[in-house]
Amino acid sequence: MIPDFQTLMLPILEILGDNKEHDTQDLTQTICDQYNLTKDEREELLSSGRQKIITNRVAWARIYMSKAKLMESPKRSIFKITQEGLKVLDTKPKRIDIKYLKTIPAFKDWQTTFAYQSKKESNEISQSTEEIETGKTPEELLEYSYAKLKDELAIELLDKIKSCSPGFFERLVVDLLLKMGYGGSLKDAGKATRLTNDGGIDGIIKEDKLGLDSIYIQAKRWDTQSVGRPDIQSFVGALDGQRATKGIFITTSRFAENANEYVKTITKKVILINGKELAELMIEYNVGLSIKNNYEVKKIDSDYFEEG
Repeated sequence: MIPDFQTLMLPILEILGDNKEHDTQDLTQTICDQYNLTKDEREELLSSGRQKIITNRVAWARIYMSKAKLMESPKRSIFKITQEGLKVLDTKPKRIDIKYLKTIPAFKDWQTTFAYQSKKESNEISQSTEEIETGKTPEELLEYSYAKLKDELAIELLDKIKSCSPGFFERLVVDLLLKMGYGGSLKDAGKATRLTNDGGIDGIIKEDKLGLDSIYIQAKRWDTQSVGRPDIQSFVGALDGQRATKGIFITTSRFAENANEYVKTITKKVILINGKELAELMIEYNVGLSIKNNYEVKKIDSDYFEEG
């Protein structure tokens, strides 16, 4: 299990306790070895996919201890313990975390200068309760909040879809597939859907802009009723009638286990998309949505500050 960033503070300071300079890779590697992290744990990424979790947590442990003047960076990506850090190690603390750092004057001074302070809190500096209690880094908290908002939006989106007419839902499905890169144009796709709705087929869309193959669509705007194997078998039969080899079955509800197992046994390529997956795809490809806010997370451009 990957330790949270507060748990990593004392081990990192102890590594630096040899009073030598250590680079980022050395610190991270040593921490991984100390905690016997598996290969998968060492490679595990944040949900954004942009940084390894262990790298992110080691970085934030360093940042906080640097604000407390327990360690310093004499040059880019190089870290060294300070005299204050050596003094802290001499006291043999059992743990160093945000609560501990708040007892150090340098850290309190930094918070006073940069941290937000409400009138109700008067002169008492508060740290994010979630950050302290969960041990999540600021990036992890941001991604957790984003994921929570996304889940809530998916639920709201699915409720909205279920209140629309079946015809609108079929058009929505075509819009989504076009956004995903299928089909030639909305005009082409519209013509295709008007020619169908026959034999269990709700729509046809080109697999690519050249129309090298066609994908047949079945769309079920159901609420609580699950889609079972008989429904998929009926759809596959409709594909046979069209001499088609590829199909997408989309529903606002869910698929029964026997339906999921059935599509694994047939030679035709049939993709099943349930309500949750449908909503997630609509969010990813921005179908039926508008952007409320944009937040940019920036970092220092180290190359800019390099002096020749």
